[in-house]
Amino acid sequence: MATLIAPEHFSPVEDAEALRKACKGWGSDEKAIINILGHRNAIQRKQIRQAYEELYQEDLIKRLESELSGDFEKAVYRWILDPFDRDAVLANVATKKVETEFPVIIEISCIYSPEELLAVRRAYQSRYKRSLEEDVAAHTTGDLRKFLVGLVTTYRYDGPEINERLAKSEADILHEAIKDKIFNHEEVIRILTTRSKAQLKASFNRYRDEHGTSITKKLLKDESNVLQKALHAAIRCIDDPKKYYEKVLRNAIKRSGTDEDALTRVIVTRAEKDLKDLKELYFERNSEALDQAVSKETAGDYKKFLLTLLGKED
Repeated sequence: MATLIAPEHFSPVEDAEALRKACKGWGSDEKAIINILGHRNAIQRKQIRQAYEELYQEDLIKRLESELSGDFEKAVYRWILDPFDRDAVLANVATKKVETEFPVIIEISCIYSPEELLAVRRAYQSRYKRSLEEDVAAHTTGDLRKFLVGLVTTYRYDGPEINERLAKSEADILHEAIKDKIFNHEEVIRILTTRSKAQLKASFNRYRDEHGTSITKKLLKDESNVLQKALHAAIRCIDDPKKYYEKVLRNAIKRSGTDEDALTRVIVTRAEKDLKDLKELYFERNSEALDQAVSKETAGDYKKFLLTLLGKED
């Protein structure tokens, strides 16, 4: 469930006028910006952008970029974009540091539905005049390139049907490859980049039943192998996206020095989807409310904006 609190009825023109007022004169009225944009869903935000452009012949996104700064500006910028356009921007930033930022590419490829992934790829081409797979390939080499390009170009079957015999045989292939540390085994890459999520989950369950431990635990052994880390992230995203996101949030908050990029990414991309579920899971696993953790680790308008998206009212 979503955490975003948005009104059913609103006026895009009134919001556009209020945002114009908030951006005029010396300094901007950040509170007004948060109160409006932090309470509007994707369709409403698009209508506000259109109304603003019609009224003032100016791009609202560019205006906000020039008025705001730091983590707050980055969070507002990511929020105000159309969701698939936002994902294209996140993916593009990740391609430039793909050896460390590959989880962003994996999240989009493995958590989104085939149609959503296709929409992100279209938005990417429209924005950058290049394909996502082209940029991923240009910034990677070897086995990591083969794996990530395979993930971003796939169009998985999205139905619930599974083949139990296939689940057993592919669980065995995965087990042998992990046991022998042949992470670049072409069958492993083939299985993870082409099978439906339902079929892969059946294989992961079979793996756990037959070997007494989850496939992700077996893959955790060597943190220095980047392909191994990428395989681990992909399996976690496919197997249980909510647990995956909860861990991203926990690492962003609990490790020394808050990872604002990861924190912003999860809150902004999940606020209209399942952030309420992630909040519950976070509390269950950390005995602390996510709102509280965010409040302690962030400051100023950035903190207020994230807390608004988390559904926390003053």
